[in-house]
Amino acid sequence: MTPAPRLLVYRAIGLGDFLAGVPALRMLRAALPGHRLVLAAPQVLAPLVELCGAVDDHLPTAELAPPAWEGRPPEVAVDLHGNGPASRRLLEALAPGRLVAFGPPGPRWEADEHEVVRWCRLVEESFGVPSRPEDLLLRAPDVPSPAPGAVVVHPGAASGSRRWPPERFAEVARHLAARGAEVVVTGSDREAALAEDVRRRAGLAPTALLAGRTDLAGLAALVSSARLLLSGDTGVAHLATAFATPSVVLFGPVPPELWGPARPGPHTVLWHGTGRGDPHGREVDPALLRIRVDEVLDAAWERLDVLSAGRSRPGS
Repeated sequence: MTPAPRLLVYRAIGLGDFLAGVPALRMLRAALPGHRLVLAAPQVLAPLVELCGAVDDHLPTAELAPPAWEGRPPEVAVDLHGNGPASRRLLEALAPGRLVAFGPPGPRWEADEHEVVRWCRLVEESFGVPSRPEDLLLRAPDVPSPAPGAVVVHPGAASGSRRWPPERFAEVARHLAARGAEVVVTGSDREAALAEDVRRRAGLAPTALLAGRTDLAGLAALVSSARLLLSGDTGVAHLATAFATPSVVLFGPVPPELWGPARPGPHTVLWHGTGRGDPHGREVDPALLRIRVDEVLDAAWERLDVLSAGRSRPGS
């Protein structure tokens, strides 16, 4: 029996990047239904790769590392990683029958384009399938949530420029808990000290600290069942979009028009910027510092009051 042709998709980057690429992955599945879709992406993303429903095989690959491809060259390779030559060269080395990427002879890269829309456009212009940037929802995880129905506060981000001050997160968490909300604080292993600082300042019980205590599957289950997520512009915010979980997301150096929720839903975006800053900077971006505690609390209570009134989540 002749094996099915293979489609290799390279997107070896982080949580938010993967989730922003889900609509493009589903478009590729629709464009080439007879191909076996192989996604080269970090191993840690495996639980979410399974939930997106568009991937046949997950090929664990570190960022900008060559995929451990075996056998004949892929019939089609798609660079969903970026616009630079590094990822494109990794795919060219596999001698695919067809390589799809931004740049001549492919579609033109547009710098001021929403991340979700960008990759949908690459697939639309390359394969002629309709663009579906709103197709971001994941199915619910099979694992139980460590704190179902909680308000999730996630103070961390990959860079200092996207981290709202911990004392402000703590003040919001303290007010929410004082009015009866169950509040938990999340983060990665590296963010455990930051999360503990927020927990302590907010006067929450030690059991409210979940940073470093959940893997990605557990974090996904937590966010999918949460009453509300409060975070900065980071990967966890994209989980809220993927599960239609109410959220309040604080933006600083990057305008929400480029990385904010790309699907209508129960999300409040706060941003007081006028242009782009440095998303990899060490110091807190001035636009982020202009977001006040009282307006975050107002946005949080507005979202929680909608739920208390018995309205269902958009998209659920």
